[in-house]
Amino acid sequence: MFRLAHISDVHLGPLPDVTYRDLASKRVIGYVNWQRNRRRHMHDAVIDTIVADIKARSPDHLAVTGDLVNLALDAEIEMARHWLETLGSPHDVSVVPGNHDAYVPGAFDKVCRSWAAWMSGDGINTPVDRNAFPYLRERGEVALIGVSTARATAPFMANGFFMEGQAGRLGKILDATGRQGLFRVIMIHHPPVRGAVSQQKRLFGIARFHKIIRRHGAELVLHGHSHLPSLFFIGTRGTRVPVVGVAAAGQAPGGKHPAAQYNLFDIDGEKGNWRIRLTRRGLTGPAIPPSDLQTLELGAAAATAVS
Repeated sequence: MFRLAHISDVHLGPLPDVTYRDLASKRVIGYVNWQRNRRRHMHDAVIDTIVADIKARSPDHLAVTGDLVNLALDAEIEMARHWLETLGSPHDVSVVPGNHDAYVPGAFDKVCRSWAAWMSGDGINTPVDRNAFPYLRERGEVALIGVSTARATAPFMANGFFMEGQAGRLGKILDATGRQGLFRVIMIHHPPVRGAVSQQKRLFGIARFHKIIRRHGAELVLHGHSHLPSLFFIGTRGTRVPVVGVAAAGQAPGGKHPAAQYNLFDIDGEKGNWRIRLTRRGLTGPAIPPSDLQTLELGAAAATAVS
C-alpha cells in the first residue's frame, strides 16, 4: 500500500514588510485583501497543527498543490522554501505552483529557482522553468505528475492556463507510465472541472485537460484553489477518474470557507484493479486536533489509455 497526503493553499503568513514599490502593481489588491480578510483567518499555528498530524500518519509522500505564498514577494518565496525544508526531503514532497505563487510578472521564475528541488522530475538536473512542466516522479508503483497552471494575471483575476504544449507533454508521460502499469496521480492547482470556481478564477483549457485524460488515462487528479473539500469525476462509468480538492491548509475555523483539512489516500492493488481509500482529516474548532471528517472508498476508479 502507498499512502499519499495532499495539502493546498497554505498562504504562509504573516506578510513580510511591504514597501510602496512592492505595492505598485496588482499586489496592492492582494495586500488589502490580506489586511481585511486573510490575516484574520489564515494562521501559521493552523498549518503547524495540520503538518504535525500528517507526519503522525507517516505518509509515503506529500503533494502540495500550490499557493504557498500570498503576494509572491521575494521574502515570501524564500520563507516558503524554508518551510518546505521542514516538511521533508524533496524526494518525499512534490509541489506545483498556484496563481498566488505567480502573482505578478517575474514571480513564477523566482519560484522555479527557489523551489526547484520540490518541482523537478527524477534525474532532471536542468533548471526548472515553465517548459519543465509536467514533471514526473516515480515512487514505488505510483507516478506523481506535476502540472503547472500558474501565470500572472490582471487585477481581480486568478485564472489558470493549461495550454497545448503542456498537454502534449502530459499525454506522453501518461502513456509511458500507463504502459508501466503505474498508478498515475496528476497534481494541478486550478480545478480542471467546470463550475468548481467562479469565472474570474477558472482554468482555461478544461476541455483540453479532459481530452488528454480520456485519451491517455489517469487514476487520480489532485487540485487546490477552491479552498473546498470537493470530489468530481472525469469520464464515463467504468472509466471515471476522481478529481479531488481540499480545504486551505492554513484556514482557521470561523471563516467563510471550511477550516483547514488535508486528504490522505491509501492506494493499493494493481493496474486495472486499483483501490483508493480517501480520508479527509481537519480541524473542527479552535485548538482542536485534526480528526477524520469523511472516509470515501473511491474504488477502482481508473481510466484506461486508448492511444
